[in-house]
Amino acid sequence: MHGLCHGTRGLIKLWTIYVSLFINHVSAGKMKIVEEPNTFGLNNHVLAQGSRLQPKATPSPVSGPVHLHGLSGKCFSLTESTYKYEFCPFHNVTQHEQAFRWNAYSGILGIWNEWEMANNTFTAMWMRDGDTCGTRNRETKVVFVCSASSKLAKVSEPSTCEYLLTFETPLVFHPHSLLVYPTLTEKLQREWDEIEQARYEGLITEQGYANLLRDIFEDAGLLKSHKVKVKLPEAAASSDTHSLLQKCTEDFEKQREEMERLRALLTLHNIPFDSEPNEAKGTVSVTVKDQQLRGDNGPIDLQ
Repeated sequence: MHGLCHGTRGLIKLWTIYVSLFINHVSAGKMKIVEEPNTFGLNNHVLAQGSRLQPKATPSPVSGPVHLHGLSGKCFSLTESTYKYEFCPFHNVTQHEQAFRWNAYSGILGIWNEWEMANNTFTAMWMRDGDTCGTRNRETKVVFVCSASSKLAKVSEPSTCEYLLTFETPLVFHPHSLLVYPTLTEKLQREWDEIEQARYEGLITEQGYANLLRDIFEDAGLLKSHKVKVKLPEAAASSDTHSLLQKCTEDFEKQREEMERLRALLTLHNIPFDSEPNEAKGTVSVTVKDQQLRGDNGPIDLQ
């Protein structure tokens, strides 16, 4: 019996040593869990600049309904499947893959660009110039839906590299909360009234109406301007001015020489004349006192 107990204690001791060695081995080879990818991104200002996402464009100025301007500076997150999305109104949309693989994606899906409008209503925000996706840049459309609280409710990808976000907020509860006309200045409202009248009277086409309306929205900062501004180089403008002055000077010299020639011709034939400035035209006129030639000198050759 004593031998059996001694053997049992020996086995237990060996088992304890084996388990201890196994645990130490596993602990020594255990992989360190990296920080979640969603802690990195464009909106994390604690990180060094080199570790943050790099935007391709600068966000457009805040515009649209004034009661939505308070959303600027805030961010709303939503995790779906293995991705976490972050929407910062009037700033950007980012996506962070919730995976621990070495190449987990963390990038920009769009930078605040402009409003989408239809029938005097703001219908969506467009976030463009996101990360490169094949031959294009990623972009995101954000639609607003009435709800009791502000939150990012849904994210989808209707087509490759183009995303659709649904943002719920009580700020759009009122039926007039997304009207475009009240956000315009009085001057732009008057311009809109005028083109509406011209459209009603058939003075402009539907295409012309749409173009004029877009001009108003661009002036209001609701749409990005696509107008091409052409400016003549200063050197070319200066050259044109110099050429014009030179031509005027040459013409003046020719007129002066012609006047001198006429004076000499009249003096040659003893024809009296007065040289008086013409104040109205800024020229010198020659008045012949006696147009009857003295003596038989023949006709005057003005050539």
